[in-house]
Amino acid sequence: MDEKLDSGVVRTALILIVGAMAVVFDTTIVSVALHTLAAKLDTSVTTIQWVTTGYLLALGIAVPLSTWGLQRFGGKRLWMFALSVFLLGSVGASLAWNVDSLIGWRVVQGIGGGLMLPLMTTLIFQAAHGRSLGRLVTYVALPALLGPILGPLIGGAILTHLSWRFMFAVNVPFCVAGLLLVQRYLHLDAPDRTRARLDVVGLVLVAPGILLVLLGLANAGTAAGFAHPDVVVPLASGIALLVAFIGYALRKSHPLVEIGLLAKRSVASSSAVLFFSGFSLYGAMLLMPLYYQGVRGTTSLTAGLMLVPQGVGALLSRTVVGSNVDRFGARVIALAGFLVVAAATVPFALADSHTSAWLLAFWMVVRGFGLGAVTMPVMVAGYIGLEKQQIPHSSVLTRTAQQIGGSFGTAVLAVILAAATAHHESAASAFHVAFWWSVAFSAVAVVLSLWLPGAQPASAVRTDPVPAGRDAVVRS
Repeated sequence: MDEKLDSGVVRTALILIVGAMAVVFDTTIVSVALHTLAAKLDTSVTTIQWVTTGYLLALGIAVPLSTWGLQRFGGKRLWMFALSVFLLGSVGASLAWNVDSLIGWRVVQGIGGGLMLPLMTTLIFQAAHGRSLGRLVTYVALPALLGPILGPLIGGAILTHLSWRFMFAVNVPFCVAGLLLVQRYLHLDAPDRTRARLDVVGLVLVAPGILLVLLGLANAGTAAGFAHPDVVVPLASGIALLVAFIGYALRKSHPLVEIGLLAKRSVASSSAVLFFSGFSLYGAMLLMPLYYQGVRGTTSLTAGLMLVPQGVGALLSRTVVGSNVDRFGARVIALAGFLVVAAATVPFALADSHTSAWLLAFWMVVRGFGLGAVTMPVMVAGYIGLEKQQIPHSSVLTRTAQQIGGSFGTAVLAVILAAATAHHESAASAFHVAFWWSVAFSAVAVVLSLWLPGAQPASAVRTDPVPAGRDAVVRS
């Protein structure tokens, strides 16, 4: 598996990434702005939290629809529609006149973003026809690596020097450029009409199921506990709906999402590891800015700057790991990556307000390298040995696992931090407890990494040619 990537596939990936960057940055930019938004819009932090929660809920509902939309409308049409919806939501959010309108426009953004994120991965991997997946994922993973790092930094800079409205207006150039590039350079692919009927029963089960699970987890983070009715009721209801969907999907010939793919080791192991990578990435991303602001007394902009070294480490891993995923396989690289993440989190569990900022920055680089090393091979693992029509379903399963894992990890660590704060006199001690839990979650992911597939011979990866006009590929 030592092929070089086709230049057309690389250009396809780069064109789609332009639009996807708006979605990924937007998701993380807002994370540093909630207190400012609450003050500017004269509302409570509990209410303004729905600016994030509403977006994530809409995202969760739209993700499963991407498989049907791809079959019904084709990749190019669906991508341009989704990016246009996200553009509309961004313009609306930048012009919001009160908190209710801002939440409403964020829901519009979430619908567009939820369609785009799995669709981007699907289109790129389909265009590659199963070849050189390790090298290809260095492009696919780029937004996921940069977003959580640069998003808070950009958000902090905007809040310091500009109006909060620019947090949403900054998406507009990405969206416009992404639309123009896709219109000009991507072929119009033919939809698969034979499989394009919407599975209404499946949608009624899975979309509210994901919504309720995410809502319960969001409430757990704000209520600082899982024992509240506003956490237990939506969480239990959502899990019940998802269990019902699984039973239904296993009996139906063409369900909205092919749950049966979880019988494949590659998809099941990738989904499980991505769930815990959400803990390691997004859960810790909750802790890091709070640590710098609460223990070390920095501003929101400085806290964002302190996350940049982690982004540097992630970019460094992109140059090293991508070319070796095909050679060594997902298992070895992901296991080593999670070990690095766990080890690089330990210094934060031991640090106090006097620990050298340069030393912590070094460990942030190391931690970022480990996270980048994990993201790429695990994404590759979810597509090994799949047929072309199975790729969109794997994209939905792995994306949903990572999204729920991130929400769950954020909620759990928020609860742990709140409980530790109540039982410890100093903020530093409370953060030590939370960081040790973050280390433990990474250790669990190390064990799960053993389940991932190892290095694959060339024959194990499907390279079937696809008829002309059926894939969204770059025009020559």
